[in-house]
Amino acid sequence: MTTTAKSRCMNDESPRLQRELTLRDLMLYGVVIMSPVGSMSFFGVLSQRGHGHAASMILIGMCVMLLTAISYGRMASAYPSAGSAFSYVGQELTPALGYVVGWSMVMDYLLNPLICVMWCSQQGHVFFPSIPYWTWVILFAGLMTGMAIQGIRISARVNLLLAAGMGLVVAIFLAAAALYVFRHPHSGAGFFTRPFYDPKTWTPSGIVGGTSLAVLVYMGFDGVSTLAEEAKTPHRDILNATVLACVVIGLIAALEVYAAQLVWPMTQQFADLDTAFTFVARRAWTPLFGVVGATLIVAFVGSGLAAQLGAARLLYAMGRSGALPRGVFGVLETRRGIPRNSVLFVGAIALAGAIVLPAVATHATGFELGANLLNFGALIAFMGVNAAAFVRYYVRAVRGTFINFIRPALGFLVCLLLWWNLNTQAWVFGAIWLAIGISYGVWRTRGFRTDLVIFEVPPEVVPQPPRPGRSAPAAHRSIP
Repeated sequence: MTTTAKSRCMNDESPRLQRELTLRDLMLYGVVIMSPVGSMSFFGVLSQRGHGHAASMILIGMCVMLLTAISYGRMASAYPSAGSAFSYVGQELTPALGYVVGWSMVMDYLLNPLICVMWCSQQGHVFFPSIPYWTWVILFAGLMTGMAIQGIRISARVNLLLAAGMGLVVAIFLAAAALYVFRHPHSGAGFFTRPFYDPKTWTPSGIVGGTSLAVLVYMGFDGVSTLAEEAKTPHRDILNATVLACVVIGLIAALEVYAAQLVWPMTQQFADLDTAFTFVARRAWTPLFGVVGATLIVAFVGSGLAAQLGAARLLYAMGRSGALPRGVFGVLETRRGIPRNSVLFVGAIALAGAIVLPAVATHATGFELGANLLNFGALIAFMGVNAAAFVRYYVRAVRGTFINFIRPALGFLVCLLLWWNLNTQAWVFGAIWLAIGISYGVWRTRGFRTDLVIFEVPPEVVPQPPRPGRSAPAAHRSIP
């Protein structure tokens, strides 16, 4: 595998992804995949780890993730490709690193729909124990795959409905929480500031540890960049949509946990940390107990659908470039202009994995392991994109400014810190996954003696060649 990126322009007659998505569609996709109610699922653990400062940690996490979100948006403006981090790193750094990042992203993107199907099926079985778990798996995997295969326009409409539904539930909870707080006595003005800062319980170690968990609220924002080839104006909208989605989710999540902490102060213990938010909702207004549980199922369906869309487009980009079998993953269904084989493959993995994973481990262990493995792949991609942004906008720029140095450098270091502190199981299984991918690359290239990756880009977005005298990959375009 050579160290110089090779790219070729797609033929005008060849099937391509359809450019139909507006800024609103892209932002809603990001909001749905991160989920407006995502913080509810781990509020109890987050509150305990941060000693009641859940809202502060989510806001700190937002600032941290925005560094990487900006890097994603800027690289998507330079390379508006469905391959996301795979394309950015491969064309800006080296194809070998791009392939490793892409292979790590495959693990991340395949696990997200799988985890969503597994969680929804478990919750459905709790609501209706007479229906077997495997029946719920088939139902939810089929539902997500069926919606994903209808085309990007239908999926965008589903995202709009899901975002509206979750937004309504959030609004009802916030209204109920406000009524509860004002109808019950509380200890002065300090009562309203303690969820952000309480000098009695604030500790640096607690805040740092809690923030490493709080960034889970933002996992999935990178999926916006996988839709770059379906955006009407990718050079502008991918960056704006990625940043806006992170800010919207961060503010909503912080407001949710702030209200929850007012309803259920830290001095009162939770009977079960995993389901803590549903009990907070019930205290605020009894009917919300079932409503919040059902809404979390809807949220996971939306997140799973969005993740399946992103996974299918990543597999398509890698197949089109030759990193995966081109005849299977690198083709589009002509009528809808979607990577149908990739969509079905992701759905099959979600179906099989959701049945097998609980069988080889307890539900808690399986879900936790899946989440940590997801972070293993995601954080590798985050580091790769920050590194690519650093090289493109600082090292190779005509004038490297301080902001173009510090922003991706800080983003890289923060992601490295989080990745380094993942648990041992995630490291073991993640290393096995990387070993499989690298072995496949060695086999395909006969020991890296031939090219594994040839990047393909739509003709209207082919990057310009570098300026004379600048050392850059073939696909590089100088930025002042």
